Amino acid sequence: MSLRTVGLEQGRSNLPELASRARAGEPSLLTRHGKPYAAIVSPELLAKATRRPSGFLSLRGTGRGLWGPAPARHVADLRDEWGDA
Repeated sequence: MSLRTVGLEQGRSNLPELASRARAGEPSLLTRHGKPYAAIVSPELLAKATRRPSGFLSLRGTGRGLWGPAPARHVADLRDEWGDA
């Protein structure tokens, strides 16, 4: 799959053509002042790119930072707070 690069103004003028190409599987990258600005892709490619894995492993890393920079110390402090209850 090749990525076509088009300036924003040219893309505005050729939007119907770029949309047809995207639907056919040829995405386009719109640039502004030579820097990436937006992309025109097919709905299928967008869905594929934004799909998240399902299942237990997809949760890995979601609690990062939850217990602070020293998780073991934080848990120990919580245990000390409750004492020998």
